[in-house]
Amino acid sequence: MASPTIVTPTATPKPLPLIKSKLAAAPVAAAPASNAALPSPPQPPRRREFLSIASAGILSAGLIAVAAAADPALAASDEEYVKETEEVISKVRSTIGMDKNDPSVANAVANLRETSNSWVAKYRREKALLGRPSFRDIYSALNAVSGHYISFGPTVPIPAKRRARILEEVDTAEKALLRGR
Repeated sequence: MASPTIVTPTATPKPLPLIKSKLAAAPVAAAPASNAALPSPPQPPRRREFLSIASAGILSAGLIAVAAAADPALAASDEEYVKETEEVISKVRSTIGMDKNDPSVANAVANLRETSNSWVAKYRREKALLGRPSFRDIYSALNAVSGHYISFGPTVPIPAKRRARILEEVDTAEKALLRGR
């Protein structure tokens, strides 16, 4: 059905009210011809524009910092990894080979644990090294040695089977290091 109010056209159209823009300080309306040629005065930066520019700058600086941290050139070098891994291998061999009656066994085990903990803490985070056979074998050998000494104490010798497995892992890791793997 039809609406109860009737809309009738008027003879002269009424002017629409001015709508103020949120982006412009002055209302958008037909300006007089004398002001049309004058440029508008520069507006100070608004809060929203400032925040968008500032956040873009902060985010880009943060992304640059993250990219620099992930850059492999800034990570531990390959030569450093090889050198420190060889040091760990020599300490594992010397500590495992010590006699249980040797008075310096406890100090050697403590030194080995400190060295192995620092080696693992340094290289476990390196994504490029995680797939290397040398890393995998040394990590396994260090885990076995540390597990034994934590469970049984520094003066109990490593059983022959476990010692053979640890030495085999160390040997394969050393061969992998020589091959650059």
